[in-house]
Amino acid sequence: MNPTFGVCNLSLVPLRTEPSDKSEMCSQLLFGDHFTIIEITEKWSRILTAFDEYEGWIDNKQYTLVSQIVFDGLNNINSILTLEVFHKATKSNTSSILNLLAGSSIPHTVDGLFYLAENSYKLEGYSIDPNTVEFDLGISKAAMFYLDAPYLWGGRSVFGIDCSGFTQMVFKQFGIRLKRDAWQQAEQGELLGFLQESRAGDLAFFDNEDGRITHVGIMLNNQQIIHASGKVRIDSIDAQGIYNTELNRYTHKLRILKRFN
Repeated sequence: MNPTFGVCNLSLVPLRTEPSDKSEMCSQLLFGDHFTIIEITEKWSRILTAFDEYEGWIDNKQYTLVSQIVFDGLNNINSILTLEVFHKATKSNTSSILNLLAGSSIPHTVDGLFYLAENSYKLEGYSIDPNTVEFDLGISKAAMFYLDAPYLWGGRSVFGIDCSGFTQMVFKQFGIRLKRDAWQQAEQGELLGFLQESRAGDLAFFDNEDGRITHVGIMLNNQQIIHASGKVRIDSIDAQGIYNTELNRYTHKLRILKRFN
């Protein structure tokens, strides 16, 4: 059986662990996220995302099918929307407006016009071809874009985001592809030996009582971290872990530090 492919053509849709509206949301797809379809039922499709190889279920009404040629083309496109809350995209054949979010993937634009599947869109906003050259100077500013965004399990936007979704979306602005979950991201990057070695953009990982990595954040310097916990916030960090001054206690136990650029 030949594989089937799809692309998200809506602003933001849930990816669920099971084929049910009541099922846990394990992640989200942004406009332009494309995927391989593993299984299709009457209402749901089980998919494998191209960006981070993450598996879940999406409602059949919330994506459009594409050919393998289009899918392969999307694999070679790395333009994304910049750090603005909304980017308006007008769908040409209906004049309907989509409010696209920061980090959404789009084909290259010509005079603001781009094509996705069989539709054309006029973009009011800015896209970039991300690269790691800007990482050192831009990583802290990119992370601060999400400051105070509410925590949402499975979230990947400024309107709700989890810890690994936060790191993934910030790093995407610089063309660095992180996996979806914190434990997966901990298997990437270059290991650091000491907290004092860390600099802005390094990732710190934290484990639970069972030794499983369950949390991740972005170092702003070797004494401060920005991470999603209740909301995206800045806290102090030392060799023991994250110290929350509002709670007057440590909230996360440091396990390892990794460098990605």
